[in-house]
Amino acid sequence: MTIALRRQLQQHTFPNVSFGPFRFLEAMPWLVLAASMRVIAFNNPFIAIPAIVLASVAVLHAFLVVTQRSIELAQGQTSLGALDFTEQSRLTRAILWRIGLLMIAASIAVLAAGYTSIAPHMMNGLDGMAFDQFTGIGKFWSAAVAALTLLMIVGAERNRGHVRFWEAALEFARRGLWVGAAVIALGIIYLGLGLGQGLIRNALWHFYQTSAAHQLIKNLIYFVFIFSFAMLRLWVTLLVLTWGLKQSYIRTG
Repeated sequence: MTIALRRQLQQHTFPNVSFGPFRFLEAMPWLVLAASMRVIAFNNPFIAIPAIVLASVAVLHAFLVVTQRSIELAQGQTSLGALDFTEQSRLTRAILWRIGLLMIAASIAVLAAGYTSIAPHMMNGLDGMAFDQFTGIGKFWSAAVAALTLLMIVGAERNRGHVRFWEAALEFARRGLWVGAAVIALGIIYLGLGLGQGLIRNALWHFYQTSAAHQLIKNLIYFVFIFSFAMLRLWVTLLVLTWGLKQSYIRTG
């Protein structure tokens, strides 16, 4: 985190801001792409791996956009908005392979511990920042992955664009009281969002089975359902984690 950003976060509290529609729409194209790739990966196993990789890149791009806005809402200063598409893509790829290795290592560790049913969900840590995880432990894992991703982005600003995983991990440990509390709070929020999303999903399924509405209308409703929750989850993720990081700087000086 840059010195200017640190000072801004120390000196200001979160304002009462109404998120305008344009703030939400900035990340929407990336979430549309991510969701499309997830559907393709599910329906076509032959191109599942490249589709999943592309979906992960899209989620990270959306995360990057919302990170910038979240820091600005906290009255912080960030240079993320000055990055062009090439620089954003380079930063995204640098974070992706590091987080990918982390998720693989976590999956192997959980599998070695004998939790075979949970291990595959460790690979959804990145996906769970925007889309619903289907296990409780997976939701908290996604919250931790999101926090580490945020710290890598913040560290990249300080290190002239260079992403350093272990530096971010040490920063996570050093600020574990507040960042860890934010992760726990976010995991609990994910549980609530997952419950609400599940209830609405069941209601929509019943609507699909009983309604005589045109298929186009049904698809539009489902579209709004998916991306409303994706945007809500992504914004909540960054606001909670930015708040935790801000409190860490305030308390530790």
